Amino acid sequence: MRLKLNEDMESDDPILSVVNLIDVFLVIIAALLLSLGYNPLNPFSKEKITLIRNAGQPDMEIITRDGQNIRRFQSEGTAGQGKGIKAGVAYRMADGSLVYVPD
Repeated sequence: MRLKLNEDMESDDPILSVVNLIDVFLVIIAALLLSLGYNPLNPFSKEKITLIRNAGQPDMEIITRDGQNIRRFQSEGTAGQGKGIKAGVAYRMADGSLVYVPD
């Protein structure tokens, strides 16, 4: 088989498409690792975090985390360590004191 000067041998090489797929997968893996690192409930983080899901709804869930200890509170749910309903609101005043107003 004779090659002409204007033919490109690399254009017919199927391994080049596989190399491009590997590059795409590496970018996807890097994006997933970054999203894991910025997740508030990252298992490797030592921060104190309070996460509220469905705030103000009957199925509201409060997740608190202090280091490796995770506590869950669900209002009117079926799972979790505690169950209950909203009992009131606490306000922090300008002087630093707390005022609790029951519902």
